[in-house]
Amino acid sequence: MAHDHGLAAGRGAARHRPRLRLAFILVVVYLFVELIAAWISGSLALLSDAVHMITDAAALGMALGATRLAERVDRTGQRTYGYYRAEVFAALAVAALMTITGIYVIFAAVRRIGADVEIATGPMIIVAVVGLIVNVICVFLLREGASQSINVRAAYQEVLVDAVGSVGVLIGGIIIVYTDAVWVDTLIAFLIGAFIAPRAFRIGRDALRVLSQAAPEDVDVTQVVADLSELPDVVDVHDMHVWSLTSGMDVATAHLVIADGADSHRVLDQARDLLVSRHSIAHATLQVEPTSHEGCDQLDW
Repeated sequence: MAHDHGLAAGRGAARHRPRLRLAFILVVVYLFVELIAAWISGSLALLSDAVHMITDAAALGMALGATRLAERVDRTGQRTYGYYRAEVFAALAVAALMTITGIYVIFAAVRRIGADVEIATGPMIIVAVVGLIVNVICVFLLREGASQSINVRAAYQEVLVDAVGSVGVLIGGIIIVYTDAVWVDTLIAFLIGAFIAPRAFRIGRDALRVLSQAAPEDVDVTQVVADLSELPDVVDVHDMHVWSLTSGMDVATAHLVIADGADSHRVLDQARDLLVSRHSIAHATLQVEPTSHEGCDQLDW
């Protein structure tokens, strides 16, 4: 009989849904304003920021959808871990969107090099100021959740990059007003695209780490095995596996070999307490075996 892994109240990114929703509404409203302003002003920097704002909206929308999906209780009995991984898939999709956006912006900036363009700096500066305000609000809304959920962190990085983009557009507009150096607009667009790349890489790397079921970065598997081996009556520890189901939810399985006649219930309780207190692993499936037990060594993988 599988455990019920439906999202408990206050777990994962669900607790941050109201802030995600507010940030999503702010970004979508501003997105339309920025697209219109980019068309009127002819600013590539403003257009690149608007295109990136589309990925902001997509990121926030996917984050919201993922928190909803993660709450669903599986009725088929086939998804024994529920839908928690939806948050990780959403983060990976955001990383892909950020990568595509960065490539597009850099490509557009390169194509405009040497072109004779006119830029209406008034709309460019006004919209950049409004965008900066919107993005700063969203950054504060999502900052807390970014440390607790890879899903929220992906949305947070999107908004943070866009806040930097708004600053760049604003600086570019001011420089053009006083110097007529329209090439600055192209340079800032290029820098915005380059700024996106490492953040997209980190989000994608973290998401793939979870999906590949690698051990969490903050868990030393060798030390976990050593700690379990030091428990009274534990003779050996093997088949140790540690992975993340989603952000903040680490899972472990292991076989504990104990001396014949030892109290298996006591060993099991001690092992679970140790995993929680020393390694923050609250969900562990442990198989306790006496030394006289045979069979595990027959596995070939």
